[in-house]
Amino acid sequence: MPMTRLSRFFVLSSCFAAALMPWPALAQVAVGDLITKNNAEKVEGLVADGVYWAVLNGMDMKIVPYERIDMPSKYLEASEKYGDQVTLGESNVLENWIAGRPFNTIEADDPKAAVKVMYNFRNTHYFSDDLGLHLVDADTGGLYIDAKGRRHYQVERHFVAEWLRVLQMQGRLIHEPLPRFIENPDQTFRKSGLYPLIDPFDLKGVGGISYRYIDMLKQDDTWLYLPFLRRVRRLSTAQRSDALFGQDIDVDSYGGYAGQIPWFDWKLLGEKPMLASLHGVNLPGIPCEKDGGMTYCENWEMRPSVYVIEGVPKVSHYAYSKRVIFVDKETNFVIYSDLYDNSGELWKVVMQSIRTSKRPNPNVDYEYDEPRMFIYAFSVIDMQLMHGTRASIPGMAFPDEAGWYIDVGFDTKQSVGEDWYSVAGVISAGH
Repeated sequence: MPMTRLSRFFVLSSCFAAALMPWPALAQVAVGDLITKNNAEKVEGLVADGVYWAVLNGMDMKIVPYERIDMPSKYLEASEKYGDQVTLGESNVLENWIAGRPFNTIEADDPKAAVKVMYNFRNTHYFSDDLGLHLVDADTGGLYIDAKGRRHYQVERHFVAEWLRVLQMQGRLIHEPLPRFIENPDQTFRKSGLYPLIDPFDLKGVGGISYRYIDMLKQDDTWLYLPFLRRVRRLSTAQRSDALFGQDIDVDSYGGYAGQIPWFDWKLLGEKPMLASLHGVNLPGIPCEKDGGMTYCENWEMRPSVYVIEGVPKVSHYAYSKRVIFVDKETNFVIYSDLYDNSGELWKVVMQSIRTSKRPNPNVDYEYDEPRMFIYAFSVIDMQLMHGTRASIPGMAFPDEAGWYIDVGFDTKQSVGEDWYSVAGVISAGH
């Protein structure tokens, strides 16, 4: 397919940035390096503080060459068609967005730059219609350091969720209805669900759904079904930042940040080349040996430009005083984020291991027409409690599962109807 004017612009700008990237002035890291706790200073300042802590704790990083990542063609077309009409209204509400990337150009001195970056992340390219993650596998446990200084990750609980799904009601690019649902009585922007839990046994059948509304100032509705109590619990916006069932991740940290943009005050702290893991080669992910297996060891590359965004919550009783989110400029993906407690101290880090390929699982005969991005693993570390949660998609016990089903519509064996995203659907699956 011929390149559009917009895609040519992004190719040229990224190549220009990469060509001018002052590696020697930034750090000593070079392609081919193996970064360990013994030479971690090479990456200090090129990763989030939480990621640097993980390296000092035993997470190794193999440095590989930068690879450009192109956006899906339909997303680029929509970005070019609709991007110039999008604006920000009062309270940083997005206006006149139809589909694609909301803001094609963001100036660093724009006082709304951080808000625009976050909307480019929220209105993502990695799915436009629907998303299904099958057999999400997670462990949670504590980090123990023995008398010889060796790390041991002691798994306390193992979780397997049958499905995590998202249904996009607006900005749809592939399957009817396009570009949005006409029949949308709940006035939702998207609906999502995670259910049922298969493991552990005492939480079997637990699940939840969440509605995000077109009105961005309206709080999300999130319901959690607890079959052992035979009741549905409703979560407040503040509770979305709470870790559930002994895990370290919260609902608002899924995918890097899963809250509404107007819930935070956003500030652009800077923009610079940084390291990220966007071309992972290990699937399932390989837990790092030197930190006991709490994180995944993978390839990391120097990305030409990464936005550093600070978000301070407006919601009272929110678990974190701020989030510092690192967004790859080329892909608008969150690569990792640091979470701070209410005393302003670094508390947690969320690190995402990402693959870019036509196949979400190279061992399975399931692929897309164009390369896509897949978060095949992530780790969340509570550095204050020395505790962590690691997750793999598909799970390490399911090597023959594709795991990621992106924009499949309503007519495949992995598809579900809109009624799946209902309290009745969660209850029915949990019995």
